[in-house]
Amino acid sequence: MLSASFTGYLLMTFLTAVNDSMFRWLVVPVGREEFRRLYGWSGEDSEAFVLSLGLGVFMLPFVVFAPWAGWMADRFSKRTSILWLKAAEVILVALGAWAIQASSVPLMFLILFLIGVQAALIGTAKLGIIPEIVRRSDISAANGWSGLATLAGVIIGTVAGYGLADRIQAERTTGLWAATIALVGTALAGLLGSVMTGRVSAASPQLRFQWNLVSDSWRDIRLIISDRAILRVTLGIVFFWCLAAMAQMSIDVFVRMELADNLIKANPSTFNAALVLGVGAGSLLAGWWSSGRVELGMVPFGTLLMGVACTLLYFTSDAPWMARWLLMVIGLGGGLFNVPLQAWLQERSPHDKLGAILAACQQLTAIGMLFVSGLFWLLRGPLELSASQIFLVSGLSIIPIVVYVVWVLPQATIRFFVWLLSRFVYRVRTYGIENIPESGPALLVANHVTWIDGVLILLASSRPIRMVAYADYVQGRVLSRLARLFGIIPIRSGDGPRALIASLNTASEALLRGELVCIFAEGSITRTGQLMKFERGLLRILKGTNAPVVPVCLDELWGSIFSYDQGKFLWKRPRHWPYPVSILFGRALPEVDDVELVRSAVLELNAQSMLLRKERSMIPALRFIRQCRLSWGRMKAADSSGTKLTGGRLLMGGLAFRRLLSGRVLAADRQYVGVLLPPSVGGVLANTALALGGKVSVNLNYTLSDELMNFCLREAGITQVLTSRAFIEKKPVQLNAELIFLEDLKTQITSVDRIVAAIQAKLVPLRMLSRLLGLNRQRSDDPLTVIFTSGSTGEPKGVVLSQNNIGSNLDAVNQLLRLHAGDVLLGVLPFFHSFGYTVTMWLPLCADPAAVYHFNPLDARTVGSLTEKHGCTILAATPTFLRSYLKRCTVEEMKTMNLVIVGAEKMPDDLRDAFREKFGFEPIEGYGTTEMSPVASFNIPASRMGRDADPTSGLRHGTVGRAIPGVAAAVFDPDTGARLGANREGLLKIKGPNIMLGYLNQPQKTAELITDGWYNSGDMAVIDDDGFIRITGRMSRFSKIGGEMVPHILVEQAIAKVLEEDATEETEIMCAVTSVADPKKGERLIVLHKPMQKTAREITDRLQAAGLPNLFIPSNDSFIEVDRIPLLGTGKLDLRGVKQLALEKTAGG
Repeated sequence: MLSASFTGYLLMTFLTAVNDSMFRWLVVPVGREEFRRLYGWSGEDSEAFVLSLGLGVFMLPFVVFAPWAGWMADRFSKRTSILWLKAAEVILVALGAWAIQASSVPLMFLILFLIGVQAALIGTAKLGIIPEIVRRSDISAANGWSGLATLAGVIIGTVAGYGLADRIQAERTTGLWAATIALVGTALAGLLGSVMTGRVSAASPQLRFQWNLVSDSWRDIRLIISDRAILRVTLGIVFFWCLAAMAQMSIDVFVRMELADNLIKANPSTFNAALVLGVGAGSLLAGWWSSGRVELGMVPFGTLLMGVACTLLYFTSDAPWMARWLLMVIGLGGGLFNVPLQAWLQERSPHDKLGAILAACQQLTAIGMLFVSGLFWLLRGPLELSASQIFLVSGLSIIPIVVYVVWVLPQATIRFFVWLLSRFVYRVRTYGIENIPESGPALLVANHVTWIDGVLILLASSRPIRMVAYADYVQGRVLSRLARLFGIIPIRSGDGPRALIASLNTASEALLRGELVCIFAEGSITRTGQLMKFERGLLRILKGTNAPVVPVCLDELWGSIFSYDQGKFLWKRPRHWPYPVSILFGRALPEVDDVELVRSAVLELNAQSMLLRKERSMIPALRFIRQCRLSWGRMKAADSSGTKLTGGRLLMGGLAFRRLLSGRVLAADRQYVGVLLPPSVGGVLANTALALGGKVSVNLNYTLSDELMNFCLREAGITQVLTSRAFIEKKPVQLNAELIFLEDLKTQITSVDRIVAAIQAKLVPLRMLSRLLGLNRQRSDDPLTVIFTSGSTGEPKGVVLSQNNIGSNLDAVNQLLRLHAGDVLLGVLPFFHSFGYTVTMWLPLCADPAAVYHFNPLDARTVGSLTEKHGCTILAATPTFLRSYLKRCTVEEMKTMNLVIVGAEKMPDDLRDAFREKFGFEPIEGYGTTEMSPVASFNIPASRMGRDADPTSGLRHGTVGRAIPGVAAAVFDPDTGARLGANREGLLKIKGPNIMLGYLNQPQKTAELITDGWYNSGDMAVIDDDGFIRITGRMSRFSKIGGEMVPHILVEQAIAKVLEEDATEETEIMCAVTSVADPKKGERLIVLHKPMQKTAREITDRLQAAGLPNLFIPSNDSFIEVDRIPLLGTGKLDLRGVKQLALEKTAGG
């Protein structure tokens, strides 16, 4: 639509219309005066005759030469035809100007006839080329713009024609020169526009030329008659142009004869302009309302507008301004009527016959307009009707046409009016509509989010779709009648298997007849916003039909009143007005025999949708401002030092620090700023101030050595680090960067800084504040933070996470956990950990909960007391930390806690059971990595599911839950890279808006792990039929022994279970499994363990008794005692350290 080709086409279309109208309305007034002068006719007689003659002469070629126009459009490239005809136009208008100069009335009308011939020939090619230079989804919009260009050209041409005629009559010589320059110059400019139009191939290059115009005309007309739908559309187009011609001729008489007493000088050009302007506006509106499809539902609406406005014009002979408005309404209705019909004809006609059909349509239109010109003469002459009476007759005659159109298009009419009403509630964006086949069968398979999903899909498609729906939803007199009208296929699962099979067979039969069918394969509306299991009924529908499957994703609907958000349908306030909705249609999947293939396609569409709408999402800094304002007087952040801030104070503090840092402290040329602070209110203020200032925060891992921290500083180019003296006293470091202490900054904040921050926080509108802070310049893909990986498998890598990475993760977690203002999150994970940064810091800052921070996750006593003091309800930890809380925290302290999320390592069953037994609820497992921002999936406990939901539907033990909304998860064969189906183990890959921008300064490493948007997690997993992910091991934590893959994690868990029998209060990991090279079997397992009571032989016997294969059982000499198991600051195993220690110990042995 924005291409140079379409721009050139619009220029050519516009200038063609200008010249046609300019010459016609130049010849008609000049000819009228010549008839008066030469033949002594009265003004009224010459008026009607010349108007009818001008229309007849111009339209006759459209009748006579239509077959040749169709032949030319199909036989040659339409662009080539347009070029030659535009060149002919230059010659014709030059001859026309000479005829006017010669005052030869016959010659003037002869040239008008020849220009009509040129217009007839070019018109077919001009309309037919649209589907060849724009995408299918843009055909309606292109027709709208073409209609606007044409009618804008008609307005200018009409006004210019009348103006030039007046100029010639007033001053003949200069008027003739002006007319010649205008006509020839416009023709040459139009020729230039046609040159810009893109090249297209001939539709039917072997088509032979036929001299017999009569037989060829009949042949082309039979093409229309043979297809009832094409015939009806063609008759609609004919009706539109006949009414337009009648209105245009009536306007001239209406203004000159009936409004003359009310106007000082009656000039019909402004009234014609009102009509044509209305048609242009209607054409543009029709293209916009079509939303990437051909929408016939607006045809009855357009017809009704034309009828009402024509009737009301009868009463406006003394109200010229009202007459202009009503003429504009007639045009508006005409545009809404004509554009969908033209687009439908272009889209649905056979490609190799399109030129012939369009030519026959123009021929019938011309015949109709010639008939109208004669009818106008009859009504004005013998019947002596006034122009206002002609408008009245026209308006009344439209009423039966409205009834007929509604009768022919009941579905489209209802669909359009429902769609029009929905525009006030929803703002729908459709993508991939061209993936719905133009003809033939297809099964549309969609996710199910709300009660109105089916309606939205019906509104998005120009083809009728038969929806498969539960019979209970379409009961009642009105609903059942509408269901029959729209061909709804009711599913009666409660009536037994036979009724269900009968419904599925009905859907299959519809596919066999070439219809579109849509099914919601989940079988019910999602209670979490996640994609549920797909039922196998869709395979039964497809059986024996050979129909493709078109996956459909409805996005952004979660949170609307018709979704299950907040645990209930309907009775809630919508979050937005109008509510944004995205509908994506994926590429058709042929020969589907696995429901998981379809489910995966819908998941990928959801991930694609999240990326498409990322620029419309609010960045975290703006969400932080909004949320702090909403919780102005309520606690928002606190920590174990006693600091406690409300939302208002937190926002003012962040803005004050931002003003100080950006204006007087930080280097303007440095984008990355280090942060060396524990989880605390100070750490929150430092990070938010940097985000508000447009800087990228890099929270440094203070558990690393100084050498590795300095490596991170060099990688990010950091020269300044925000920290505190209190922290440096406890954790002295030697960093190659300037240390900026928060204690010093606090004293540098002036009264002016505080006043400005308070005004910005409380009084400045969010949009204005965004501009003042420069946040409006932040894009979704701009980096927000760099988090260096722990280095468990190598040197730390800087993971660059964008505004959208973090924002999309916040949206998903907030949606699934149904967070509210009563929630308080206890944050013990450091901010250099991705979960700590995103979930424990940004989530409470951008959502309703408050947050309480403590710097030591192993300090169970303080964790318990903080939970009791602040009424904490949510905790994120690792299983290692959780064991400590289980043993040291009391039930009274933890009574408000109802949600614990664990990650980083697999949660043992005994820990889950013990936690449930003591505290009354189970911890849930989640999954993610730094590269995933970090959350990719997690289980949802019953307490967060809503009252009507199945309490077990969001949770499955032994898994890490389903993928979060907007994220696709799939497993691939690690050797071949082939995608695997459900219940098959493979390499887990993740796709979605949460996937990092890349590794800092390591594009090659980024490219190795991200392919086509899929991030290689390095973990082995199985995804079951319901979409739950079970992590089976890490690719790097497998050993190939004797040709078999042996998982370290499985062996490690089995040994840990034996060692737990002798466990004390110690909460550290007791053992770790790795491997070293072995000359006989390739590799052998090594078990590093802390001092234990059982012997290696006892443990291996227990492993054998537990049923582990012999290859999975380490030899007795492979057990090596160590003082400590290498761990990272997050509590996870330091895999690199474990491997190195094993190599040292075995080499020493």
